[in-house]
Amino acid sequence: MPLPDPSTVRYPGPWTHLDIHANGIRFHAVEAGPQDPGTPLVVFVHGFADLWWSWRHQLTAFAELGYRAVAVDLRGYGDTDKPPRGYDGWTLSNDVAGLIRALGHTEAILVGHADGGLVCWATAVLHPKLVRAIAVVDSPHPISLRDATLRDHAQRKALLPTFLAYQLPWRPERRLTRNNGCEIERLLRLRSGADWQQSDEFAEVVERLRTAIRIPGTAHLTLEYQRWAFRSQWRPDGRRFMKAMDVELTLPILQLHGALDPYVIAATLRRCVSHAPGRILKFVDGAGHYPHQEKPEAVTALLADFVREVA
Repeated sequence: MPLPDPSTVRYPGPWTHLDIHANGIRFHAVEAGPQDPGTPLVVFVHGFADLWWSWRHQLTAFAELGYRAVAVDLRGYGDTDKPPRGYDGWTLSNDVAGLIRALGHTEAILVGHADGGLVCWATAVLHPKLVRAIAVVDSPHPISLRDATLRDHAQRKALLPTFLAYQLPWRPERRLTRNNGCEIERLLRLRSGADWQQSDEFAEVVERLRTAIRIPGTAHLTLEYQRWAFRSQWRPDGRRFMKAMDVELTLPILQLHGALDPYVIAATLRRCVSHAPGRILKFVDGAGHYPHQEKPEAVTALLADFVREVA
């Protein structure tokens, strides 16, 4: 079976596909809503082995509310460029900062899921003048996640086996792509709630993500996020990054957590109070690790209330 072309992720819908040059590469992004730079900008950032389309519900809902909503394929994903390097916290935050500027805005509200949420945390710390607020979905502060993985048995058991397995060369890439990406479906089923898995939408999500992971280069670069997060702990760049992240954030922060999430433990989210004492923590009942897709109406309502207060 031929490998899919990156352009296959340009799904039609009530949105516009963009090619945006920022931080030295070309990003594929999708926007909906008013394009006036005076309109508040909300940027949606996807997580591991995902793409912009995971925010389809929120993208259209926020456009209807009058915001400029933009969902992006992170570097290495979808139809965005796939350079061999740049999957560290510094560069990824620069990507989002460059994207905000390239869209003609001086600030944005960032919404991120999982790995995308970690990028939001980093951008808020390293580019504070560009970030009005952040909302993160099943995404602890990087230091909280590190500390919980080291000290909390439940979080270590949930995260570490897969995380360590991803550090091996090439074998994880083959696992993600073999049998037309069936590993992606396994991960979705393992980490999501039963209600969503029985829905008609779930089959469509599975099909699209299994295809997207097989785009040449994507599986390898998806794993580079995980590999930098692990290997940098013993290198000067990683120590500098964690030192930079070790500050108290005062901007508005909303944390959403799927109540059934078996991958990110609720106690890990509660650790974030040390770096974000004013953050709001909300649980989404009946959802696992992907609440923005599993319970889109509930998540959109929570996000809309938050953005309305800070925009």
